[in-house]
Amino acid sequence: MFQDRLPETFQALPNAAERRRSVWSALLPRRSQAAVRIALSAALAGTDIAAILAVTLFMEFAYHVVWRAGSIWTNDLRSLQIAALLSVVIVATNALRADYDLDRAMTRKASLQRTASLWLVGWAAVLVVSFMTKTTNDYSRVVCIGIFCFGLPALALSRAATIRLVRRSLAGGSASASRVHLVGYEEDIARFYAGNEAERLGLRIVGTSYLRRVDPGADTAARHDQLQEDLDLAVSVVRFLRPDDVFVLVPWTDAAEVERCIDAFLRVPSALHLRPGAVMDRFPDLQITRVGGVSGINIGRRPLNVGEVVLKRAFDLTVATIALVSLSPLLAAIAVAIKLDSPGPVFFRQKRYGFNQQPFGVFKFRSMRTDAGAAFRQATRNDDRITRVGAVLRRTNLDELPQILNVLRGEMSLVGPRPHALAHDRSFERRIALYARRHNVRPGITGWAQVNGFRGETLTDLDMERRVACDLHYIDNWSIWFDIQIMIQTLVSRRAYQNAF
Repeated sequence: MFQDRLPETFQALPNAAERRRSVWSALLPRRSQAAVRIALSAALAGTDIAAILAVTLFMEFAYHVVWRAGSIWTNDLRSLQIAALLSVVIVATNALRADYDLDRAMTRKASLQRTASLWLVGWAAVLVVSFMTKTTNDYSRVVCIGIFCFGLPALALSRAATIRLVRRSLAGGSASASRVHLVGYEEDIARFYAGNEAERLGLRIVGTSYLRRVDPGADTAARHDQLQEDLDLAVSVVRFLRPDDVFVLVPWTDAAEVERCIDAFLRVPSALHLRPGAVMDRFPDLQITRVGGVSGINIGRRPLNVGEVVLKRAFDLTVATIALVSLSPLLAAIAVAIKLDSPGPVFFRQKRYGFNQQPFGVFKFRSMRTDAGAAFRQATRNDDRITRVGAVLRRTNLDELPQILNVLRGEMSLVGPRPHALAHDRSFERRIALYARRHNVRPGITGWAQVNGFRGETLTDLDMERRVACDLHYIDNWSIWFDIQIMIQTLVSRRAYQNAF
C-alpha cells in the first residue's frame, strides 16, 4: 500500500474553486470573441432587413406625400407587411445557406446573381401569400413596383458595404479574428505564408510549431522518437497559447505522420484542420460529402444538377421557339440573298463535338464558296473564300442564326461554350489543360468567351487558353441570370463583334 507523503508539487495543486476560476478565465477571451462574431453576423442580417425597410418607408413617403399630397398615418403603412415577409424569406434563406457566416463573408465575393435570385423568390412568396389571403388589392401598385425596382440595388449595395466593414473589423490584429496555430514542416509552413494573407482572411496566427524532417537512414524507433518529441513540444505550446484552431500542414502523402498529428492534437481544446497541400488552393470550395456509405472530398460537382438542366432546357426551348417564329422573315431573306450571291446550298453543316463529346451536325448560313475537294482550313481575316453576303453575315453574327434548329433538336443551348471543328478539338485537347471540360455542358450559339471578344481565328495556344478560361468560368458560375446577361451582351456589346470576319 502507498503510504509515503505526497510530493509538495501535488500538495500545492489548486482546489476546485480555483480550477473553475482558471478555466473560466481561459474561456472568457473565446466567449468575448464569439460574442463579437455573433454580433457581426447579426449585423449582416440586420443590414438586409434595414435595406428592405428603408426602401419600403421611402416609397410609402413618396407615394403619400408626393403623389397623393397627403400625410402618412400608421394605418397607411400596409406595405410594411410586404417588407416583413420579404425580410423573413431573405434572412431565413441566407441563414440556412450560411451566407451570414463570417468566414464565408471574408472569402466569398458578394454575388449579385444570388441576391437577385433570392429577391425574386421573396417576391414570389409575397404574391402567393397575397393571393391566398385575398389581400392583393390592399397594397398600392406604385409602392410595390417601387420596392421591387429599388429594393434589389439597395439590398446589394448595403450588403457590399457591410461586408467591407466586417472584413475591416476582422483584420488579423483584431480581437474577433480567429486565433490560429500552424503545425508542419518548414517548407509547408513557408508555402502557407506565401499563399495566404492572414489579415485578409480574418486570421491571427498566434504560434507556429515546426516538425523536423526525419533522417531517411535512421531506424524506425529513432524516427518515431524524433516525431513524438516534436509533437509533445507542439502540444505543450498549443495548450499554453490556447488557439481557436490548429492547422496541420503535413502533406497527406505522409499518411503515418498525419495520423500521429491527429492523435496528438485531438487531445487539446482547439478545432483541428488538415490541409492536403496545394490541392486546397486549387479547389477552394472543397466539401466533405457522402455517396451512399462512402465519404470523400468533393472537388467539383456536376456542371448542372437536374433542376438546373430542366430550367436551362425550358428557357432554351421557349426563347428558341419565339426567335424562330419572329425571325422567319429575316431568315428567308438571308437564304434568298445567299442563293443569289453564289452557287451552292443555303446552309453549311459541319461535324462538331457537343455534350460529352458526342458529335453532331451544326447548322450555319453558308458564308464561303463551296469546294468539295478542299481540306478543312480555319477561316482567316481577308479570306478569299468568303462571299460578299457571307462577309456581312459574319460581321453581324447572322450566320449563326440557323443554330436555333440545333437548340430545338437538343444538340445545343442558346448560351454555352462555342463548338469547334473536330480537327481543332483533337488538336487543342492535347495541348491545353482542361480543354475537354468544355464538353461537360451543351455548346451554345453564344457564350461568355464570345461576349468578351475571344472569338475568330486562334493563331496561338494563348488565344485558345483565354477562350477556354472564359468557358470554364461560365460552367463553374452558371445561372439563368448569367445566360440572360450573355444574351443581352451578345446583342448590344461591341466586344461581342470583335474579331468577326
